[in-house]
Amino acid sequence: MPTGPQIVWDDSVLPFQLDRADVRGRFARVDGALARILSRHAYPPAIADLVAEAVLLTALIGQAIKLRWKLSLQIRGNGPARLIATDYYAPETEGAPARLRAYASFDAERLDPEGPGFAQIGQGFFAILIDQGAGSVPYQGITPIAGGALAACAETYFAQSEQLPTRFATAHGRDEAGNRRAGGIMLQVMPKASPGVGSGVGSGAALAAEAPEDGLLRATDLLGGAEGEDWARVNILLDTVEAVELTGPEVQPPDVLVRLFHEEGPRAFPAQPVRFGCTCSEDRVRASLSIYSARDIATMTTPEGTVTADCQFCGAHYVLDPATVGFEAPGGTPPGAAKGRA
Repeated sequence: MPTGPQIVWDDSVLPFQLDRADVRGRFARVDGALARILSRHAYPPAIADLVAEAVLLTALIGQAIKLRWKLSLQIRGNGPARLIATDYYAPETEGAPARLRAYASFDAERLDPEGPGFAQIGQGFFAILIDQGAGSVPYQGITPIAGGALAACAETYFAQSEQLPTRFATAHGRDEAGNRRAGGIMLQVMPKASPGVGSGVGSGAALAAEAPEDGLLRATDLLGGAEGEDWARVNILLDTVEAVELTGPEVQPPDVLVRLFHEEGPRAFPAQPVRFGCTCSEDRVRASLSIYSARDIATMTTPEGTVTADCQFCGAHYVLDPATVGFEAPGGTPPGAAKGRA
């Protein structure tokens, strides 16, 4: 957990635009929020690094969704790092903080705890899911695990699913005081139209392009002419960013943007604060158990005569009376009835 005072740009996402390049972007730092997420679990370094990168990507991507929407990342593989799951809850009202949470599942016997994390995901998929609330159909986009990093998977997702050239630069680690810090920049070509999924994340125009041999589109497959030259130029500039500039705290995001992109006409917008926040509650646990019969509940009952449940995200532990849960309990919800959002 952080021991020092809150830095002004910690736990925030700063949207910006490069007017002369027709590119938009976001600069995110997740520090205290990430520390609180990781403090709930005793993850080995390989898994903690994957969670840190996934949380940072979630903050960068999630800032674009609308109020009260929820964006999730799921990274699943057949390797020892089996699952990384994150949630971004957009603010309920303008100016309020967004909330982040995350957890990981892994096979401790197969995992190399000190080795590179991405290689231990194996074959699988990178998915972005968007829940727009009651009465809507959730959106889901999936791309294969490829490219050597979660950021590369996210870039492929935007090229494949939204056909929007996108670039991420991320860094994470510990400062001199031992506090974990993470920061990153996301660049994206400004969409010309929005005929796509309506997710609020990309919604780019469907540009004509031939897929390469591996079947995965990339940013360079979608651009040409002056637009391609602008994109190449801002990517060369982003290549010069240093990890300490991304993570801070000595260098502030507006100063980094001016240093990198001063000739591209950078223009910043109000920053979005982000915080750790879990939505679990006893009511939600009861709702999740309401699909089970009394016989099912009996098999879940401990020798002490209780039903217990743990939140995978925050570690909260719930102890319930078995007579009060399940669809046969007083006030229980019959199977198939609508449940609240998790």
